[in-house]
Amino acid sequence: MIRLTAICLGLAAALAPGFAQAAEGNPAAGKGKSAMCAGCHGIPGYKTAFPVTYSVPKIGGQHAAYIVKALQAYKNGDRTHPSMRAIAAGLTDQDMADLAAYYASSAVQTAAK
Repeated sequence: MIRLTAICLGLAAALAPGFAQAAEGNPAAGKGKSAMCAGCHGIPGYKTAFPVTYSVPKIGGQHAAYIVKALQAYKNGDRTHPSMRAIAAGLTDQDMADLAAYYASSAVQTAAK
């Protein structure tokens, strides 16, 4: 039993750097990728008219993990807003992590006030 636990812990330690790196975003890179987002999410109180009137949520200050999950859900079709699905379809996992890191950063939270 102890040997099996040691093997599992060893595998987890060996694999962990790859998982951590894939999930880690770069806020500076995210800022450079955020122009498409700012067109809607950067306007306080903005509402879209397509496909229905929809209040665009504020994403500055959201948790990075939430933003990544939301973008993944748009990309895979679990969330259905057409504009967001089209935007997310072109994003890589790294793009999503970078955007999430940027919008979760304190710089965006401060600028929104």
